[in-house]
Amino acid sequence: MKLLSYFRGEAFQRGVHPPANKLTARQKIRRLPFPPKVVVPLSQHIGKAPHPIVKVGQEVVRGEPIARTDDWLSVPHHAPVTGVVEFIGLRPGARGPWVESIVIRAHPGATQQDLWGQPRDMASLSGADILQAVWDTGMVGLGGAAFPTHAKQTLPKQAHVQTLVVNGCECEPYLTCDHRVMIEQADDLVTGIRYAMRATGAVRAIVGIEDNKRDARDAVRAAIEKAGKVPEGEIHAELVPTKYPQGSEKMLIMALFGVEIPAGGLPVSLGMVVNNVGTLAALGRLLPAGRGLTERVVTVTGPGVARPGDYIVPLGTPLSFILDHAGAPNADARQIILGGPMMGQAAASLDVPITKGISGVLVMRADQVADGLARRTFPCIKCAECVESCPMGLNPSQLGMLAAKREYDLMGSRYHLGECFECGCCSYVCPSNIPLVQQFRVAKQILREKAMAAK
Repeated sequence: MKLLSYFRGEAFQRGVHPPANKLTARQKIRRLPFPPKVVVPLSQHIGKAPHPIVKVGQEVVRGEPIARTDDWLSVPHHAPVTGVVEFIGLRPGARGPWVESIVIRAHPGATQQDLWGQPRDMASLSGADILQAVWDTGMVGLGGAAFPTHAKQTLPKQAHVQTLVVNGCECEPYLTCDHRVMIEQADDLVTGIRYAMRATGAVRAIVGIEDNKRDARDAVRAAIEKAGKVPEGEIHAELVPTKYPQGSEKMLIMALFGVEIPAGGLPVSLGMVVNNVGTLAALGRLLPAGRGLTERVVTVTGPGVARPGDYIVPLGTPLSFILDHAGAPNADARQIILGGPMMGQAAASLDVPITKGISGVLVMRADQVADGLARRTFPCIKCAECVESCPMGLNPSQLGMLAAKREYDLMGSRYHLGECFECGCCSYVCPSNIPLVQQFRVAKQILREKAMAAK
């Protein structure tokens, strides 16, 4: 397959321009203190949950494996703190339902250094060896999808990848963790890109960055120049227009190359693999050290936060601990969203922990959350605003009316519900306050359950 030419730098069709509200874009990443306890859900990624390999009362050190799996769409977990396993059982999960979790009580006097890991000679590893090493880290997509990274980088039979597309758009309002990672961890990012190129066989990598983050583009380009000519191939950093949802891999590929991923297809069908900048920067650090993923950068922001910023947070840190440290007392917070305001979900409880797929904590004050008449849902007025905004060219109004009638099969077979990636553009522009995205999520879940029952 011939390499697709680039660079277009043109925006995809439709989409929206919500206020950016990047309150923390100029603040350096800070480290959050280690909490007294961490709660590690076993299910914090797409795929089967791994099984615990520790017991209650067992001492663990930071970075030690605590859950393993042999399922290809699952990943292992590692101890985020040095301490004692206090409980293994059901605890509140980030999405609402209780999930099996491992609770570790941190040793008060521990330095919390990474004490587990075996350095690797990365230069001697084959592509297959790198994929196994990625799996061993427990890495998933840190952009929010939480899809196991090793599985995403593994190519189907007969597939051939030429281009690694690195997603540095971060189009969600308020979130800045990827922005700061590109500025402060650009060397790690370039190292991780090189590993991903070797794992996938790509001969070119392109980092796509929205044009409101020129400082990030400059930092990545400086790191690329510092690395010099690398044996894996060419690495580039390019700007794309600022527009939501530019961070979707389909939209980013359209902006970079002017080509559309076929309906129901994946980027690999065009000879591409897409990874998030935070994911690859973490791999650039973890793989040579032979360590597992125990922490991530999280944006803690919003009008209800006194000390907003991007924090390095140990995985499993309770939400209440983060809010106390960032200056967001519970009494002043009306709504807390995990992720960004467009695609994030309201926190089910202040007891839920930070997981691998949570990139932000957004806190809104009580006086800023609509209530009463402003939250009422009205009948669709056929204004077509949702149709004009949908980046996938769907008809959200028609899908919403079918969802109200529970015509889920028709939504999937005739109106392409599966192409919706729940960006929230339709809900954002709807003057009738119809919760279209929530309706689509319910419809998708019902269709998945019916498909599993049929098997």
